[in-house]
Amino acid sequence: MRNRGLKKNSSKPCQNVVLKTGLLAERAQIVRKKVIPYQWAALNNQIPSAEPSHAINNFRIAAGERDGDFQGMVFQDSDVAKWLEAVAYMLASHPDEEWEAKADEVIDLVARAQQADGYLNTYYTLVEPDMRWTNLRENHELYCAGHFIEAAVAYYEATGKDQLLQVVCKLVDHIGSIFGPEPDKKKGYPGHEEIELALIKLYRVTGDQKHLDLAKYFVEERGRQPHYFAQEAKARGDDVWRHWGKWEYPYSQSHLPIREQTTAEGHSVRAMYLYAALADLVLETNDEELRRVCEILWENTVNQRMYITGGIGSQEYGEGFTVDYDLPNDTVYAETCAAIGLVFWAHRMLQIDPQGRYGDVLERALYNGVLSGMSLSGDKFFYVNPLQVWPEVARKRYDHRHVETTRQEWFGCACCPPNLARLLASIDRYIYTQNEHSLYVHLFADSELTTEIKHVPITIRQETHYPWQGKVRFRVKASSEVKFNLRVRIPAWCKNPQVEVNGQILESMDLSQGYLVMARPWAHGDEIVVTLPMPIERVRANPRVRENIGKVALQRGPIVYCLEEVDHSPNLPAIHLADHAQLAIAVDEELQMPVLIGSALRWDDSGEELYTTSKFALKSVRLKAVPYFAWNNRELGEMLVWINSGGGIPFEGSRRRIRRNYEVVKENNNYGTLERIV
Repeated sequence: MRNRGLKKNSSKPCQNVVLKTGLLAERAQIVRKKVIPYQWAALNNQIPSAEPSHAINNFRIAAGERDGDFQGMVFQDSDVAKWLEAVAYMLASHPDEEWEAKADEVIDLVARAQQADGYLNTYYTLVEPDMRWTNLRENHELYCAGHFIEAAVAYYEATGKDQLLQVVCKLVDHIGSIFGPEPDKKKGYPGHEEIELALIKLYRVTGDQKHLDLAKYFVEERGRQPHYFAQEAKARGDDVWRHWGKWEYPYSQSHLPIREQTTAEGHSVRAMYLYAALADLVLETNDEELRRVCEILWENTVNQRMYITGGIGSQEYGEGFTVDYDLPNDTVYAETCAAIGLVFWAHRMLQIDPQGRYGDVLERALYNGVLSGMSLSGDKFFYVNPLQVWPEVARKRYDHRHVETTRQEWFGCACCPPNLARLLASIDRYIYTQNEHSLYVHLFADSELTTEIKHVPITIRQETHYPWQGKVRFRVKASSEVKFNLRVRIPAWCKNPQVEVNGQILESMDLSQGYLVMARPWAHGDEIVVTLPMPIERVRANPRVRENIGKVALQRGPIVYCLEEVDHSPNLPAIHLADHAQLAIAVDEELQMPVLIGSALRWDDSGEELYTTSKFALKSVRLKAVPYFAWNNRELGEMLVWINSGGGIPFEGSRRRIRRNYEVVKENNNYGTLERIV
């Protein structure tokens, strides 16, 4: 593999990480044990109650081994590629002969379906063989190619097998013969970005400059005039404004050349993939102008257009962004893939210049907007992730038609489930990065890292029950003493961190760009304990977010909480949480995770009059908030993240009331234990 040169602050991901226990380990295990087999069955149309995929069958037909017609979306091939990528990450951490053999069979099939000139796309091979590369705006040829490139790189790194790598190199050679800056080539680029970041992954494996050059071309050519999508539409006899009207170009981030873009626009998943590729180009080329563009787009995305859950894309129309601070809770789109894309981008920004603000967003999106996309059992999925749900309205109102009130077994457009699988199967690679002088801890998860620093083999054992508890212990194993900077992210939500090194409390901490910096020689047996207090916080949105004025969201550590109808009665917006209402932590036996409990007030909605001049009565009710990612795992009902709040309403609750009605949990001074108080 090519060893890229790193700038002073740049770092690269550590891959030799084994997850042990905890939430991320559990989710990764669910992917291995349940999701990958389930999705294999879905790809082969073996789930009778789910919408059929036809994806594997399309390849068999394209390979000439079965009769039939192409079925599914024009980008159906990408589901197979993402499944292969997820299997590759699984094999890297948990070798499995059975699944490796299945993956080898699929790779053989893909190779047989590839055309003699390197072209690979079952839709065009079977449906429109004479129309290749004539509709980049809509038909995802380059997008599908990108996913196969990512799968090939992951599979090669996991197994050392290069058959799929050879397939995609031949495919890329074909693509490079069609597109590029040369006068005899098309000046096109994908309508749905993906191949750009995939080509950079391929470049890092092959070291072939043409792969990086092609990625850079696709990024730089986007949005130039005359507009390519208009030209190709005219050549097809198509109306360029047929689908999105004057929003056509922003929809695919092609309204301006990338160096001129200042706001996140259009389809949110496409934007995230483009911005991730942009960050990769910064890593490879040290282009300072592109770096500034990354920063500008980052600030707009996360400070004006991101939900508290890390979800992005506030409207169903175009599955994308609107304007700053337009963040409706019930009609939001917030596609699971968009939150995943934000994680991809944040991870790359951390590699450019490790700053806590990038890690904070990565963590927020991961624990809330990403994990919410999959049921706790791993066999049902959300495509859209609203922050408020009223099931009856979602079923009846046209502007809620995209909102599913319960997770689905599969989708005709099934991009999210395999995207979840490939991210969670590789989540161990997001925990640490390192460079010559520093080891960075970006995420907290019970795990073990094996690496080498200044030619000294070293193991870092991280012990924690994060995100449910804030104590994190690091144990060092090293063959000899080695000096380096251990940099541990201190989340922005943590106000009073405490640190011990070898039993000695650090009276003063060196904090830089959101990271605790510990620069010293490290030896075998050294131990660091970082305690991140996790009080229950009331989060308020900027008043320019109109829907949330006078409301609060509950958060503890990185976890955002929500109310569900199953724990209350219908009409959750009638609940009011006073500023001084006390809240506590309890373990929910059904969900098997901490929840927040307390007392609140509820407006009496039992009257029949639609309008009245009388004041509505208030009554005291018990409040229970569950992690947002875990909602809809018990029964169908309403859900609410943002709760009415304010200090001027009488409050009848007390700490004694909480203790009478619940088992409350608190963290004691011993690492890794929970003490119950009744």
